[in-house]
Amino acid sequence: MSVLRKSSVFVLCAALSLLSVILPARAQDKIHIVASFSILGDFVRNVGGERVAVTTLVGPNGDAHVYTPSPTDAKKIADAKLVVVNGLGFEGWLPRLVKSSGGKATVVTATQGIAPRKLDSHEDPHAWQSVANAKLYVANIRDALAKADPAGANAYKANAEAYLAKLAVLDNDVKAAVASIPKARRKVISTHDAFGYFAAAYGIEFIAPQGVSTDSEPSAKDIAVIITQLKLSKIPAVFLENIADPRLMRRIAAETGAKIGGTLYSDSLTAENGDAPTYIDMVRHNIKALTSALTS
Repeated sequence: MSVLRKSSVFVLCAALSLLSVILPARAQDKIHIVASFSILGDFVRNVGGERVAVTTLVGPNGDAHVYTPSPTDAKKIADAKLVVVNGLGFEGWLPRLVKSSGGKATVVTATQGIAPRKLDSHEDPHAWQSVANAKLYVANIRDALAKADPAGANAYKANAEAYLAKLAVLDNDVKAAVASIPKARRKVISTHDAFGYFAAAYGIEFIAPQGVSTDSEPSAKDIAVIITQLKLSKIPAVFLENIADPRLMRRIAAETGAKIGGTLYSDSLTAENGDAPTYIDMVRHNIKALTSALTS
């Protein structure tokens, strides 16, 4: 082997060795963030970009209402710098988990500044169903990241601005899609009362046998009332939800003759190969399913 070739091999090996040291260091330098559920995790990834490493406790198609934390979850929180939560009573299990973790993570409530919708004595936690509210989630996450990592403040601001522009387009597209549905047909049945903010923002009425949480089953009386209302109001479609057992909604559809309009994504995204791997995908899927069922 020539001296020149030996020298080239040496330089290449040295460069690879240096790279192997640098890359793990960069990974370790990322801000470790825990998001309580998948939709929040998507918001954080869009704002945080390459500067953050995001872990989600309740993963794809998971139901945060009835989630049971594991010891592994406590370890994730102990290692985090920020814990991003929805608030409004959505993660009733989370305060105890944060306390038991023994970590020093700052807890960020992403719904700060959002006026909660009231249902009886409960606050409706599903504020993300309004895209206008989603913009407030993003702003709160941006500010929290900038405070935790001042060196990345400009990057977080730029990422947030780019994502907010996409949300503005999404908001207008949803309004245009709803406008194409005859007003008399803007009524659907969904599994639980997760779409109140969507209804208020866009003008589609949602009726649900379960309340804002899935942690209790509807009574026979509740179901009978829904069936009667569906028949009297001539509600065009019944929708399943990805986090709920479909049997109840199939029963309601069978007893009333209403068609099943498809599956709506309420409290959770899907895996990457599903219909709704991101928040924007979720909203677009839902509005497409609604317009298809209510205009045909």
